[in-house]
Amino acid sequence: MRPWRDGPGDRRGYHHGNLKEALIEAARRFIAERGIAGFTLVDAARLVGVTPAALYRHFRGREALLEELAGRGFADLAERLARALTSRGTALERFTRMGEAYLAFAEEEPAYYAAIFETRGLHVSIDSPARPSPFDMLVEALRTTFPEGFGGVTPRFIALEVWALAHGLATLSAAGHLPKGPGLPDKYELLRAGVLALVHGAGTGRP
Repeated sequence: MRPWRDGPGDRRGYHHGNLKEALIEAARRFIAERGIAGFTLVDAARLVGVTPAALYRHFRGREALLEELAGRGFADLAERLARALTSRGTALERFTRMGEAYLAFAEEEPAYYAAIFETRGLHVSIDSPARPSPFDMLVEALRTTFPEGFGGVTPRFIALEVWALAHGLATLSAAGHLPKGPGLPDKYELLRAGVLALVHGAGTGRP
């Protein structure tokens, strides 16, 4: 990412009637570069070059703007997971690619990723109850690609473990806490090994 410049020269103008999109993009940039903890509507207003009062025509507050970011993040992540699930390969390979897509999303869209967990998490579908959440997609993927089951272990349990694995790896990687060096696996290799262990471990009929 390019260095942050917090000043009038960094403001991005917007066309008449497109203030909402300009605010969303400003929030996305700010969160990606500085993190979500310190983000306020005033920051978005400053970047776009409008008064804070102008923001309330489109968003009733900080949470409303984050909900919008989270909703877009859900849609992006769901599309990535769906592509992975319909890709070529064995059932296990396709399911593992869903985990890889999750890691790539967290790395490439840090603002969306942060907004999702700042609001409601992956288990809730924000924009429509009819649309399955990414977690629901993981569960359904396990049920359809492994119809023989997992020795009595519920697919929701396996999906939760895979989600926890992917989220943990994404978080550690973003913080720079994953050990690096010759012979050490990267986050994708760790994910593949973890998914393999979880799926095969469930198939052995563990408690």
